[in-house]
Amino acid sequence: MAVIQNPVLWLWDQIRLSYGTVGSAQGDGYLPQTKTESAAPVVRHIGTADVWEALRAGLRDFAAIRTDVIFLCIIYPVVGLVLAGLSFGEGLQWLFPLAGGLALVGPIAAIGMNEMSRRREHGLTVRWPDALSVVRSPSIGAIFALAFILVIVFLIWQLVAAAIYSGTIGALAPASIGAFLHTLLFTGAGWELITIGVSAGFVFALVVLSISVISFPVLLDRHVHVMTAMRTSIRAMTTNPVPMALWAGIITVGLVLGSIPLFVGLAVVMPVLGHASWHLYRKVVAQ
Repeated sequence: MAVIQNPVLWLWDQIRLSYGTVGSAQGDGYLPQTKTESAAPVVRHIGTADVWEALRAGLRDFAAIRTDVIFLCIIYPVVGLVLAGLSFGEGLQWLFPLAGGLALVGPIAAIGMNEMSRRREHGLTVRWPDALSVVRSPSIGAIFALAFILVIVFLIWQLVAAAIYSGTIGALAPASIGAFLHTLLFTGAGWELITIGVSAGFVFALVVLSISVISFPVLLDRHVHVMTAMRTSIRAMTTNPVPMALWAGIITVGLVLGSIPLFVGLAVVMPVLGHASWHLYRKVVAQ
């Protein structure tokens, strides 16, 4: 008979398993010798069919590994905090910038999924704690540097979004969800907020997509400098504008659909996109 384990005990078991996985890992052999060289990766032309195939491969990885469990452990506390803030009518102006900011820090959240797909591709046994095996990468310093850059961009976006809010409907100070939505949708200031906010968000998203669409997979797969990874990502964008535009659309639609039910849907969307981004890298960059 199956036994449902206490969530706290389950999480503790995963932490202990993760510690053992990372602590016993050896950096030697993480990458083949041919991929420890610092030569710039070769970017290939791909088509929209390759993007859809990468997404299907991400779905297969998700079904095999069930990484939604990891994201549920992260998302539920966040949902609780959001609901607590909304119940008191506080922080309404942060709801949409935070939701939009998911696209900016999404590549960071996807690192573990990239690593699990990498391991599965090599025929290795994959468990949830293997997401932390990224610390074994010879490019771990560059990975942290790129993550830091994306966090800084995310924080700048929050400041810009707050300035846009203050300059449009901030003076109206909606005190409830209903009042906020009414002000947003049925006033000139609300439409001004939407227009300026969406335009600014698009610029931020385009910058982040350009420098990070395949950067983390590059760093997991090769021992290269963070600037090499970002330049490779930019080349992937400029070489394949239509497929990358499709990928950006898939990310946008997925994040919107996943965010609607109080972000819980992201427990499926984020892992699938994370796994798929590894396979997109495989399509774009020559072995």
